[in-house]
Order: sequence, then C-alpha cells, then structure tokens
Amino acid sequence: MNQTSSNPFSIEIVALAADIDELNHVNNVVFVRWVQDVAAAHWMATSTDELRACYSWMLLRHEIDYLGQAFLGDRLIGTTWVGEAKGATFERFVELKKDGKVITKSRTVWALLDAKTLKPRRIDKAMNVLFAKNVQ
Repeated sequence: MNQTSSNPFSIEIVALAADIDELNHVNNVVFVRWVQDVAAAHWMATSTDELRACYSWMLLRHEIDYLGQAFLGDRLIGTTWVGEAKGATFERFVELKKDGKVITKSRTVWALLDAKTLKPRRIDKAMNVLFAKNVQ
C-alpha cells in the first residue's frame, strides 16, 4: 500500500465523541468509515452533477493497516488518490495522518456502476482523466 500519486485529494477529519470506543480511542470501524468518507468527498469534489446522475460506485474490497491511534478532538488529514483501473474497477488508496504521521493506510477496490441499472460500467479514458485532476 505504498502507492503514491502526484494528484492527491485531502480533507480534514475531526474525531468526535461518537467515534470513541471503550478504550478511549477512535474505534477501528470508524477509520473504515473515514476511508469511505474521504473517497466519497473526492468523487463529489471531482465529478459533476451530470456524472453523478450517470454513475455510482460500489465498494468491493477493503484493506487497512492500523499504524497509530487517534483520540477525541484529534484533527486528521485524509488523503486519497486512485490507482490502477481494470475493467469496471478502480483501486483507491487512502492515508489518514495525525500531526503529519500516517496512522492508517488503506487500499480499496471500487466498481463503477450505471446509476440507473446498477450494472457495472467499464472504466473509460474520460473517467481516468477525471481522476488525474488535482482537486484540493
């Protein structure tokens, strides 16, 4: 999961009381949600209303490495970029950092769907170009 990109997208995330578990740190399931939130924010920032009316995404695979912890009130930066496209799937990477240090690394695989039929759609050149944009 050490893929890098020259076109990352980042958002800030704040650990709220609802994110904290009985060990007084952010629950691992919350990190998974944040990975999805960062991916969704990237799609919303990069795509148009027309694209969102035509396409949807479905998560197929999720891998995450936990390298550190986060606590109530911590501010994290979630950074994502896309990797290789194959057929109807795109690989996506997400890193969550606290104080500049990576605390999770994730690799997910998403399927592009037709928004009306919910059937897979092949990733075309236009979609590759869309994600090559640097949107901050």
